[in-house]
Amino acid sequence: MGFKCGIVGLPNVGKSTLFNALTQTAAAEAANYPFCTIEPNVGEVGVPDPRLDSLAETGKSAQKLPTRLTFVDIAGLVRGASAGEGLGNQFLAHIREVDAVAYVLRCFEDADVTHVEGRIDPLADAEVVETELMLADLDSLERRRLPLEKKARSGDKEARIQVSIIDKALVLLREGRPARLARLAPEEEPLYRQLQFLTAKPVLYVCNVDEASAATGNAYSRSVEERARAEGAGCVVISAKIEAELAALPPAERAAYLEELGLPEPGLDKLIGEGYQLLRLITFFTVGPKEARAWTVPAGTRAPKAAGVIHTDFERGFIRAETIAWEDYIGFGGEAGAREAGRMRLEGKEYVVKDGDVLHFRFAT
Repeated sequence: MGFKCGIVGLPNVGKSTLFNALTQTAAAEAANYPFCTIEPNVGEVGVPDPRLDSLAETGKSAQKLPTRLTFVDIAGLVRGASAGEGLGNQFLAHIREVDAVAYVLRCFEDADVTHVEGRIDPLADAEVVETELMLADLDSLERRRLPLEKKARSGDKEARIQVSIIDKALVLLREGRPARLARLAPEEEPLYRQLQFLTAKPVLYVCNVDEASAATGNAYSRSVEERARAEGAGCVVISAKIEAELAALPPAERAAYLEELGLPEPGLDKLIGEGYQLLRLITFFTVGPKEARAWTVPAGTRAPKAAGVIHTDFERGFIRAETIAWEDYIGFGGEAGAREAGRMRLEGKEYVVKDGDVLHFRFAT
């Protein structure tokens, strides 16, 4: 099951520097967190998770396979992209393919790096990105609505529902607000997602700061954090320059470099983790002598669906899931110890998988 987070931003904000550092770091740590290049602008990275390391050690697993998240470096946006300026059409097509969008915002001053708008204002940059996406959504929906309205008038029930949902988005867009703010009934949400509104996707603000501000942020990044809180969006403060330098170091030297800078962890780890949380994903584990592996599923997934992520046969023939909390697996020395301590549970088809579950699926062939 793949999940994609698109990285977008205006030219010269550090977007591609961040993406390159992300992929270089992942490639250098391939033994623990595999990376592969699907296309020149697509990178698949392992989600750092200390629980996997501990589970692999406890289970004496030969290898560790983390869950993964795909980042897409989307062509730089310029004002007018919704009307085809720059690489507008390519930009918008790539946005439609991702599950969430990370807005990289310039929160640093550097006279040697020009800003396409001639000023440093991350909130205004965010508005440019958001406005172009809203204009594209508005144009698309207004063109799609007319034929659907004709069908609805002729008695087509599905068309009537689609028109109703489109109208909810149009009200917001005409007010200059993104489609993700729509209030939907539970039964409307699947169709809303199918309509692929660009501005309905979850947003993560990435504040690219100077090296001196990497640990504490600055006035620019704090203004973005305030906006993110007001919207319920994610926000990460990161220095692309530091991340590029970190990626160039041998893994053994990175911890010392981070300590010297007063940073508890690489900014890219924060970015990956925030992207994972933004998509409302959880992790469950399978542990055995061959491998300890992390698997990604959306929050709220029931046990048979989780089994199907491993193999479709597991979902079709699902009988039950032997379930151990990851803390109990480690605390009682593995599966046998957890079972003897009464910490293994047998869960059926209605069980909702919890983050950190260690699962062994029983299924009929």
